[in-house]
Amino acid sequence: MHWIDPDCLPEVKGTVERFLLNPHGEIDGFVMNGETQVSVLVHTPPHMEAELTRQVKAGDMVGVRGVRPRKGDLIAAIAVTPTSGATIVDQGPDHDHKHPRLEKRKMLAEGTVRLPLFGPKGELRGALLADGTTIRVGPKEAEQVAELLAPAAKIAVRGEGIETKHGRVVDAKEIGTNSHDLRPIKEAKPRPKHEAKPKHDRATHA
Repeated sequence: MHWIDPDCLPEVKGTVERFLLNPHGEIDGFVMNGETQVSVLVHTPPHMEAELTRQVKAGDMVGVRGVRPRKGDLIAAIAVTPTSGATIVDQGPDHDHKHPRLEKRKMLAEGTVRLPLFGPKGELRGALLADGTTIRVGPKEAEQVAELLAPAAKIAVRGEGIETKHGRVVDAKEIGTNSHDLRPIKEAKPRPKHEAKPKHDRATHA
């Protein structure tokens, strides 16, 4: 069970617009239109998917209790309460969880960024396009192409894609402003370790 008691957190209510997908095709959040804010990004861990999709569908009103990280504009949900049904609480990671074996294929996506997507700690992880396509980029690599993941930015990506009943997701391997301007997304290189300074041979200086 999550170490934070959701009852001590403020509740944000809104109408679920669409679910969001991670690179494996699992639901890891949704976009909802709140009472005071439109397009509220909500992150949910993949292990909540089964219960979430069983009780919630697009168009439903829900209440979300969670935390807001400093870096990203989102709510990392700890509990989601449908208007009819029991509260869905994050019970903690499922260490036996296995990713679904969904068919992946080469896919190209191009359009305008509607929302940047963030992980639960506020790290940039991709974008939602105006046509509903989810674009995913590794958090370290996303920092290098952040200007292409900003709202209203023109973007094109090529990578491995998955189609589900909740939409499509592309795990981007190439990125650019359009399909004729694609370049590989370079993996962030680890920082080089400081090499130990060679020890001087005292005998040679004798």
